[in-house]
Amino acid sequence: MRLALQQGYWPDSHLAASADELRRDAELAKEAGLNGLRVHQKLEDPRFLYWADRLGLMLWAEMPSAFAFGTVTMERVVREWTEAVSRDLSHPSIVAWVPVNESWSTPNPALVPQQRHFIDSLYHLTKALDPSRPAVSNDGWEISAADIWGVHDYTQQASVLRERYGHASLRQGEFTDPWPGAKRLLLPGVLHQGQPVVLSEFGGTTFEPAEGEAWFGYDTVVTREEYAERLSSLVEAAVDSGLAGFCFTQFTDTEQETNGLFTADRTPKLPPAELRAILTRPRRG
Repeated sequence: MRLALQQGYWPDSHLAASADELRRDAELAKEAGLNGLRVHQKLEDPRFLYWADRLGLMLWAEMPSAFAFGTVTMERVVREWTEAVSRDLSHPSIVAWVPVNESWSTPNPALVPQQRHFIDSLYHLTKALDPSRPAVSNDGWEISAADIWGVHDYTQQASVLRERYGHASLRQGEFTDPWPGAKRLLLPGVLHQGQPVVLSEFGGTTFEPAEGEAWFGYDTVVTREEYAERLSSLVEAAVDSGLAGFCFTQFTDTEQETNGLFTADRTPKLPPAELRAILTRPRRG
């Protein structure tokens, strides 16, 4: 899977979009060489799901995160996630369900049993509602119940990515500490049972071709040449690692996050042919 993180913002209308804009986003993703998008922190507009179905674009569907853990959160998330899965399960473009991202609203499942029970229950609820697709109870880290092991790693050095992911033992679930970031990758007792491992967030390099200051990214480059080299090296490392897929952060610039492959108005940051060549690069070896 060659995905980009998609938050679906537009400069003038925020999260609202016309039918033509939604169709064009699906077309742009395909033209750029992506075969899917990870829809992030939103329940997607059914009109976009329609065009993803028609154009053959694979989507990871994700529940927006609650602010804090508690009984009200649990009740509302279960109700709204049930409604979301039931509404969208007939769309063939959806290939994975993600009820929780990065332990948001469940900040300490390793030490608070109630929180771990909750994220695991969302996995089992999802599989009960739709047994035909993989589900990920918590994407990014603190992995527990999951059909896919999604790892978030914003290392900016391709050599580090190659060393970290380019060995067969990792793809068999042999993760070792320390891991990037403050969170542990696996919760206690979690064993690998053949789940594919996906680099489900990486990259995030800021490059803003227009005049102005880029405010947020995991690193910043200042020229197109630097951006092309960084993007190419990171994608090459992810592809050559032999993992089941990657998800680059992100598809378009969004508000303060100027780390998209496209600007907020959907202008590519590299010539389209060059961007496609980078994102479709075959695996070596």
